Amino acid sequence: MAKAKTVYVCSECGNDSPKWVGKCPNCNAWNTYVEEVVVKQPTNKQPLPGLLSGEKPRPVLLRDITTQEEVRLDLGNVELNRVLGGGLVKGSLVLIGGEPGIGKSTLVLQTVLGLKGLKTLYVSGEESSRQLKLRADRLSSENPDCYILCETNLEQIFAQANNVKPDLMIIDSIQTMFTEQVESSPGSVSQVRECSAAILKYAKETGTPVLLIGHINKEGSIAGPKVLEHIVDTVLQFEGDQHYMYRILRSIKNRFSSTAELGIYEMRQAGLRQVNNPSELLLTQNHEGLSGISIAAAIEGMRPFLIETQALVSSAVYGTPQRSATGLDLRRMNMLLAVLEKRAGFKLVQKDVFLNIAGGLRVNDPAIDLAVISAILSSSLDISIETGICMCGEVGLSGEIRLVNRIEQRILEAEKLGFKRIIIPHNNLKGFDMAKCDIRIVQVKKVEEAFRQLFG
Repeated sequence: MAKAKTVYVCSECGNDSPKWVGKCPNCNAWNTYVEEVVVKQPTNKQPLPGLLSGEKPRPVLLRDITTQEEVRLDLGNVELNRVLGGGLVKGSLVLIGGEPGIGKSTLVLQTVLGLKGLKTLYVSGEESSRQLKLRADRLSSENPDCYILCETNLEQIFAQANNVKPDLMIIDSIQTMFTEQVESSPGSVSQVRECSAAILKYAKETGTPVLLIGHINKEGSIAGPKVLEHIVDTVLQFEGDQHYMYRILRSIKNRFSSTAELGIYEMRQAGLRQVNNPSELLLTQNHEGLSGISIAAAIEGMRPFLIETQALVSSAVYGTPQRSATGLDLRRMNMLLAVLEKRAGFKLVQKDVFLNIAGGLRVNDPAIDLAVISAILSSSLDISIETGICMCGEVGLSGEIRLVNRIEQRILEAEKLGFKRIIIPHNNLKGFDMAKCDIRIVQVKKVEEAFRQLFG
């Protein structure tokens, strides 16, 4: 008879303790220990079905190891292929996380239904086969080689996978899976850790790529122990606001490519549509004569795009003025307001300031600082910025315009969209041939120079 005992496991890092503690000594997180029942298995326990019993690895000299280009599967989705680094590597384990209802299952199912000639096994632990069929009909595409399995038992999933022998397997979601070798409920730390490790071994030994869909917690990070993100090869984050139609797919970790890429999608009734040129969708076509609007040349990942920055400055109704920022860090906006008051002489201490990045996107590029303070000043003076002008530049505490990276991509993107003038930091054009551009490039050193170019 197996002997059971109770341990407490940290849900953040997986560290265990014989008793409950308030603060984890390993990761210093508070109130993360949960109770788990561990059953000691006999030493002659059988491995999970579906795992191959190959030869044990032996040490090999580094010079004797041969390398070659990783074999990748083309998923037929340009944005997803870009984030993955050119496609899905065979035998890799990819984790996709995001908020509930953001479109994780829609993205994966739509991609799977578009694959032709690849045998796919879609394992769902949250939806029935009828629900998946209704979603597939709404997406208006169907893959004849797509198998649906509604199961949460990992042993049964491996047994069916051995029969089907798929080219691609999807697990939706990892928090619903459980193995009989661990005596705890699905979604617990032990179940998530053991199931993900078993799926990784299956992917590596059979060469079958596996896509895992994971939940996130209220802080926005992927739910479950942190060891889950260490086990997988790639971690993708699907972001966006449910009230907006744009979604961003970011790569947090990728063992086979760079994490600097991102994909942009637009949520529609018939599924997700790939946005190849996000600049045209993020810009309002008719804002001539409106104050408080400026265009920033930003870069997210490796992609340049122009984004609209909106600001509203009004007299404070209450004694304490309000400060609100959507899509930008509020602390950075407060710093820019202090620079405007201290270095440029504009008094905003008794003004309410509201800032919004159009499209519901959250931008972390510091090069939009110049566009932010220009939009704020435009709203405060009630003077509109001339159409056809965009800008980029990081604003320092002394009021200087600091250099930004990849300035060539920003300039070419602005020229492609028909802008006539771009304001950039001084001496940011080292090695760039200005003669090949039709756009007028204005270089500034201080915020005062930028304001003279914009407002005269």
